Amino acid sequence: MGLPLMINNDDNNNNKVELSRVAVSDTHAYDENPYDESHNPSGVIQMGLAENQVSFDLLESYLEKKNPEGSLWESKGSRGFRENALFQDYHGLKTFRQAMASFMEKIRGGKARFDPDRIVLTAGATAANELLTFILANPNDALLVPTPYYPGFDRDLRWRTGVRIVPIHCDSSNHFQITPEALETAYETARDANIRVRGVLITNPSNPLGATVQKKALEDLLDFCVRKNIHLVSDEIYSGSVFNASEFTSVAEIVENIDDVSVKERVHIVYSLSKDLGLPGFRVGTIYSYNDNVVRTARRMSSFTLVSSQTQHMLASMLSDEEFTEKYIRINRERLRRRYETIVEGLKKEGIECLKGNAGLFCWMNLGFLLNTNTKEGELELWDVILKELKLNISPGSSCHCSEFGWFRVCFANMSEKTLEIALKRIHEFMDRRRKVLNC
Repeated sequence: MGLPLMINNDDNNNNKVELSRVAVSDTHAYDENPYDESHNPSGVIQMGLAENQVSFDLLESYLEKKNPEGSLWESKGSRGFRENALFQDYHGLKTFRQAMASFMEKIRGGKARFDPDRIVLTAGATAANELLTFILANPNDALLVPTPYYPGFDRDLRWRTGVRIVPIHCDSSNHFQITPEALETAYETARDANIRVRGVLITNPSNPLGATVQKKALEDLLDFCVRKNIHLVSDEIYSGSVFNASEFTSVAEIVENIDDVSVKERVHIVYSLSKDLGLPGFRVGTIYSYNDNVVRTARRMSSFTLVSSQTQHMLASMLSDEEFTEKYIRINRERLRRRYETIVEGLKKEGIECLKGNAGLFCWMNLGFLLNTNTKEGELELWDVILKELKLNISPGSSCHCSEFGWFRVCFANMSEKTLEIALKRIHEFMDRRRKVLNC
């Protein structure tokens, strides 16, 4: 007979087994009341999710035509199944790495070349950024990140690595572009706190700004990293979502013109198929590094974040189809541009301005003139009104560590055109009510 079960009847205990602080999170109104055109037309429209659905029909059409159900291994039969079902080494399928390198070159207009042997596969860009952070920095070291930045970096770069983020504060006076002065200030702030800086991490095009980083700024960044003897990580997951390809400069283009290995080996690029190709569910990301040791280490550590052979096999076929990829890239850019213009022009009619953007799945909207107080609390108060009264879930700038209050990121590519029209209508009605109150 076992020992009697001891039960503590303390009212504060409630007999609930505890979890870590990481596991405790609140639910959001969108989760509880999501919009649905047929079943819940008054629900909350999700405009906080950067997902690309505008060209999903092209992907569906291609896969139905080229890879009908049951024919995935048809060309090689059981041998093809065996090759992909059995254990693969950490390099991944050579055919997929070659196809990925070719696709990365294509979306950059052939202005940069990528060596398939330098591509490390990961389960999405989240895993790639975390893996790079593990490799480049020790716990309590820091990465400098320009603000505003993707809120997920607080999780991706910090939670498990123990690495800190020191913000490079940018502001609207120069359209939130990174300046040498802001870089130096962030670096000295870390030094004064006895924090060792290991690198600078940027998103290009920027999330949440929806704007590309200028070539001169990239050159200044690399020069800064060389002088401080630190790394430069460029997250370029929206590089194929620039509305006009000529307006994007990859850090790879700058590195290609450099012969000094000691400069090149501090540069690392993150990419994925989640945004440009609209396949977040496939969990395909890459680390591309000019540093042999980083490539070698990342490949060994990638056992925690592998991409299935079946996924690689199917996508290798798709990305190797030049006719399809050229068509997809061209149409997707155009559709995103039209969506961006639709929302920006719709907001402008209501007296709402946005930062001038040229890329991505979102716009950076300025509602500072609606704040009751120019504080974080004032911004969150307005966000709460937008969520509960307008039933729109957008991202407040303070969640992106923006140094100015009143900015919001608004996503437009994760919904149908009709849903976007409804969202704009709700904003129109809200602004109309506000104008009537002010005129009373």
